[in-house]
Amino acid sequence: MWHIPTVLRLSVSVLLLAGLSAAQVPRVGIIDFYGVRKVKLERLTEALGVRVGDPIPPSKSAIEENLEKVSGVVRARVEAVCCDAGGAIIFVGIEEKGAPHSEFRPLPAKDTTLPAPILETYAQFLRAVEQAARRGQTSEDFVEGQSRMVDPACYQLQQQLGILAGERLAELRDVLRNAVDDEQRAIAAAVLGYTPKKKKALVVNDLQYALQDSGDSVRSNAARSLAAFAVLARGDPESGIKVSATWFVEMLNSIVWSDRHNACLALLHLTEDRNADVLALIRDRALPSLAEMARWNSLKHALPAYILLGRAGGIAEADIHSAWERGDREQVIRKALGGRGKRR
Repeated sequence: MWHIPTVLRLSVSVLLLAGLSAAQVPRVGIIDFYGVRKVKLERLTEALGVRVGDPIPPSKSAIEENLEKVSGVVRARVEAVCCDAGGAIIFVGIEEKGAPHSEFRPLPAKDTTLPAPILETYAQFLRAVEQAARRGQTSEDFVEGQSRMVDPACYQLQQQLGILAGERLAELRDVLRNAVDDEQRAIAAAVLGYTPKKKKALVVNDLQYALQDSGDSVRSNAARSLAAFAVLARGDPESGIKVSATWFVEMLNSIVWSDRHNACLALLHLTEDRNADVLALIRDRALPSLAEMARWNSLKHALPAYILLGRAGGIAEADIHSAWERGDREQVIRKALGGRGKRR
């Protein structure tokens, strides 16, 4: 069966997919690959066995097994995300032999859990987010250094999470670093994002530690929390918050789609001022990965990587956006790659 994470801090796409009944299973609108450098795309497409217009297949594990039988493939990861081109987007991640890849920390072993008030409030928040998503009220901003949703019910629960984060900070930090249960760590990473402003600098290292966690949803929630912290740090240099780009850049080479997506969003904030060190790190470690993402058929998911690639290539912001608007993103991609990297 398709794995639907239940503890993402806010993922409207996943929540909408999770709420569909069997009779409502969407069809595939777009298929996008990443990590494909040497293996022939035609062979992977054949092994995938899914075409645009098909219903989402019942088992992603079987598809991944077929892809991993292709010569040169070490691992495969398939994810369904809602929605574009009239259907779900299937993202197909490939790890080839010898390719760059992300390394994650082994599971911790401490049997510890979050206090009941945090678990109950967070569960209420997830339900409120799902309801807001169905009404199309999912807008949020990060000017306070944390998600602030326009939906009143969601925002009220976010405020409650902020109070709990301030009161139970030590327990949240302990669970994030030491709890054996992925869901507990993921919730901790999300709730730590609501830490009161004067204490946010204390938990930055905990959240950056979580970017190397073995749990996908833990990394996802930590990345979103840190992205919001980066917005606050840029607007309030006196906050003492310093968000490192290092692990975000490494996540751009991950086989996990959410790693790449969330890393792009965070790095957009961290390169808003064209930070030379961050852009140099991106050029050194992740240009090919950004280029393939910038070429995705799903435009809303290609755009963050495209902008980031353009910045890394030293292209003016106005030129990046004008090329996108006239449908000529390939010009920016080629320029950022220095004329290399023809499309497969």
